[in-house]
Amino acid sequence: MAPVNVENITILTEFIILGLSDNPQLQAPLFLVLLLIYLITLLGNLVIITVICADPRLHTPMYFFLSNLSLTDICCTSNIVPKLLGIFLAGDKTISYVGCIVQLFFFMGLACTECFLLTAMAYDRYVAVCHPLHYLLIMNHRVCVLLATTSWMTGFLTSVTIMVSVTRLSFCSSNEIDHIFCELMPLLKLSCTDTAGTQTVLFVAAALTSVPASLVTLTSYISIISAILRIRSAEGKIKAFSTCASHLTVVSVFYLSIFCVYLRPNSTYSLEQGKMFSVLYTTVTPMLNPIIYSLRNKEVKNALRKVIGT
Repeated sequence: MAPVNVENITILTEFIILGLSDNPQLQAPLFLVLLLIYLITLLGNLVIITVICADPRLHTPMYFFLSNLSLTDICCTSNIVPKLLGIFLAGDKTISYVGCIVQLFFFMGLACTECFLLTAMAYDRYVAVCHPLHYLLIMNHRVCVLLATTSWMTGFLTSVTIMVSVTRLSFCSSNEIDHIFCELMPLLKLSCTDTAGTQTVLFVAAALTSVPASLVTLTSYISIISAILRIRSAEGKIKAFSTCASHLTVVSVFYLSIFCVYLRPNSTYSLEQGKMFSVLYTTVTPMLNPIIYSLRNKEVKNALRKVIGT
């Protein structure tokens, strides 16, 4: 049913997602592990959002951006993991062409949005450490809302730009996507038309998204480290760095995955490596984010105790 022949041209109407492994003995263990990760991700990020909304003491710029980050993590993992769980549980690996395009659109939009949100959080930490006396004046409510809204809008506009190019491609031979979801790079390998233009659009979009964002983040942290080194007391240095440690950890994992997958020549792209990095930034990272921020943050832990009444 997948191929439809129109005037001797075979057009695919659905794809087959091969997933992580075809080994029958691994299906049940992989399903349980992935389900556990997914439930922890949902619970952890929902708890973060709930605690931040419930506790007025957390109504600050840093936690406002953190709640937005948790929302992107919930949406990103929910866009991919349920279908992957269905593959493990029922063995149904098919996905319609439209479903594939929609999944890819939201993945790209959410990934770009997270990139911009992490940049906004880096700028917030820069202002907090380097300009503490003017922090509330600079990072006022209007600025925070503007930064968050811009992050979401720019992220999905970037995704639209990429998807316009993708929808112009034709898929008329193999319909097997050797990946865990409808990811762009393995999808391009299935196209029977020239993908040079789409690859150029992807590279430019990725560069315009991640390179300026990473430069802003890097510049912010260079300024932060410089300011911390000027603090005389060791206790003051530790306290200042602790306010940035969680964000720096999350940023490092995020950019490592993005650069390894998207900002390298197509000739060096490996599907197996792509799968592993995809597992990292679509399932593991969203699960770790709330853990990283809550375990190292006394304010979040105190607010959580207050919410649960302990």
